[in-house]
Amino acid sequence: MVLSNPTFEVESWRQGPCAVVRAAGELDMAVAPRLRAEVDRVLDAPGRPCLVMDLTQVPFCDSVGLGVLVSALARVRDAQGRLILVVGPGMITHLLTITNLDRYFETRSSLREAYEAAA
Repeated sequence: MVLSNPTFEVESWRQGPCAVVRAAGELDMAVAPRLRAEVDRVLDAPGRPCLVMDLTQVPFCDSVGLGVLVSALARVRDAQGRLILVVGPGMITHLLTITNLDRYFETRSSLREAYEAAA
């Protein structure tokens, strides 16, 4: 499923045991509910969740967007599942570091690495 507007896109698919959600564009309060809705949709599937979130095309994330990530992590942990963020160097990595959330999120630098880690 693909949701889009000119500045933000969200798509999801299954890859092996994991659901993958890829976001592209600035993740701010205007679009964060769309990302939250897609994450909720894929996490509503039965069983222990495995979620890979590809954020490599997200150049900006505000506190509301960060809240979506934290909420996803809490939901996955409550279900004894796994969440892997795919992030590159840049704003998301910096944001996780300065908020000390890098200690809680599992990250990889590519989808391939995330798939290998989840296998």
